[in-house]
Amino acid sequence: MVAIRWGAVAPQGWRLDLTHLTDPVAQFDAMVGVARAAETLGFDSVWLYDHLQPVSGAQETTFECWTSLAAMARETSRVRLGQLVTCNSYRNPTLVAKMAATLDAASGGRAFLGLGAGWDQREYEAYGYPAPYPSTGERLRRLGEAAQVITAMLRTPKASVEGEFHRVQQAVNVPTGVQKPHIPLLIGGSGENVTLRLVAEHADACNLTDHTDPGFYRHKLGVLAQHCERVGRDYSSILKTATLSVFTAPDQAGVTRLLEPHLHGRSREELAAGSAVGTPDELVEIFGALIEAGIEYFILYFHEPTDPEPMRLFASEIMPRLAR
Repeated sequence: MVAIRWGAVAPQGWRLDLTHLTDPVAQFDAMVGVARAAETLGFDSVWLYDHLQPVSGAQETTFECWTSLAAMARETSRVRLGQLVTCNSYRNPTLVAKMAATLDAASGGRAFLGLGAGWDQREYEAYGYPAPYPSTGERLRRLGEAAQVITAMLRTPKASVEGEFHRVQQAVNVPTGVQKPHIPLLIGGSGENVTLRLVAEHADACNLTDHTDPGFYRHKLGVLAQHCERVGRDYSSILKTATLSVFTAPDQAGVTRLLEPHLHGRSREELAAGSAVGTPDELVEIFGALIEAGIEYFILYFHEPTDPEPMRLFASEIMPRLAR
């Protein structure tokens, strides 16, 4: 039986979760403080989004993912550190492999490497990446090739890959990282024809997001299992992860107060379709069903993210009841 593990997403500004602070040093300290709290409370990992400006486009703080994680590596001692997920369009994959190896050394062997095709066209264009914005098909082809480059560079100190988009010639990556046999690669996305096939071919973990319906996960993991069978991959060797927002409080009145600023005209039921909403008893039921559907690792974004109380409540009242 696989032990269930839990990660926490730290506030970095992408979700406008640092606007109550005005000093960027205080904002960064708040982000790191959440990472330290997660470590103290027994979470396995801390994650950041790989975005460069707020999702709303507002002129507000957003800290860059990889440099922030490098700082967190020196401010923590146990939690693993990962990205949700590195946008393949923003960096050459050889550079990503080098960054991951550096983060792994800086953290003493605690790095995850999350990778995805990218989706935010507005951000891509705002930051001046090459026009036109690649089609979905091209971005997925680039993702597959990047996964080949990255796995080659994290598994051998000298790698060569000849592809459609990248020509890597005897690229030296020393150290390849601290972890053995290599830094784990997580691929994010739920596309059945391409993304989950790439997971089966290259990744150590998959990441599915924003659903509380166990049927969604059973179906997607069933597709992943089929891809694994086709390519000769051991399905059980892939870590099955899910990312969810969490709204929790000790009682229903507290949950209602927490939800109110986030409904934007939706009902509680509509919000709860993509977020874990409820008291500890309700969340034990929700997450228990997702575990039964096959999820082994949860990465959670808590509302309100710089207040440690929801995360503390989850760690004390929910995690122990779902331990396996």
